Amino acid sequence: MKNSIAKLFQRDLKVLYREIEAYKNEVDIWKVTEGITNSGGNLALHLVGNLKTYIGKNLGGIAYIRNREAEFSSKNIAQAVLLNSISETEQIVLQTLDNISANSLSEIYPEEVLGYEMTTEYFLIHLHGHLTYHLGQINYHRRILQEQNKNA
Repeated sequence: MKNSIAKLFQRDLKVLYREIEAYKNEVDIWKVTEGITNSGGNLALHLVGNLKTYIGKNLGGIAYIRNREAEFSSKNIAQAVLLNSISETEQIVLQTLDNISANSLSEIYPEEVLGYEMTTEYFLIHLHGHLTYHLGQINYHRRILQEQNKNA
């Protein structure tokens, strides 16, 4: 199970990287448009903060202080910096998952994040679902802005 979870995170963090890389106009990463609340860049920052906190810090013991507010308020971070942060997050997630024992998946996750106790395995599956949910939003955001740019 641990290996399957790691492969899914690896696959979808690579997709996140490609999505951010696919923005043809770097400024579009931070734009919001009608019907869309968050930019692709802010969603990417949110995913980085989420995974570095709940996997890297809480399971892997990395030193990380999350600034959730900044995940949604930061703007105009260079595309290259954002891509580097995604790559770094992928390394942290994979290293952490490689280092935890398969038995630890059945243990209670060290923080009650969702308002109730859950196993580490359950929470890792939740975190992967959260990643893919926002991946879909980023993909939609990017495609909508590319279409608007084409019609402008």
